[in-house]
Amino acid sequence: MKVFALRLKPDQDLRQSLKEFALSNNIQAGFVLSAIGSLKQAAIRFADQPKSQILPGKFEILSLNGTLSVNGLHLHITIADSVGNTIGGHLDNDSIVYTTAEIVIGASEDLIFLRSSDPQTGFLELEIQAVKQRVE
Repeated sequence: MKVFALRLKPDQDLRQSLKEFALSNNIQAGFVLSAIGSLKQAAIRFADQPKSQILPGKFEILSLNGTLSVNGLHLHITIADSVGNTIGGHLDNDSIVYTTAEIVIGASEDLIFLRSSDPQTGFLELEIQAVKQRVE
């Protein structure tokens, strides 16, 4: 497993930055190991809803989980507001970093994560492939 660490700065888009990071580092099968920080706006799609909600205000990032690769991302986030109320769901673009986001990403060197259309769910779902072993 390879491990990557990155720090996002104020005004960066959390999801978009992770997508760009996966592309620029050619991550084929990545997953979030750790993430903390803050947002000044969150864009979250709640369960069984067709569109994301834009939530203005300052939030602490309590957790960020999911998979990422050059073929796509699927990330869920939990955030807390200024009085500790928590909310979470599917992370979307337009979640903007307030002060920082400190993220550690693991990447398998034996797998490839693809996103394939699933007729049962109607979404692009995770498809896992093994990397073919190199002949030396």
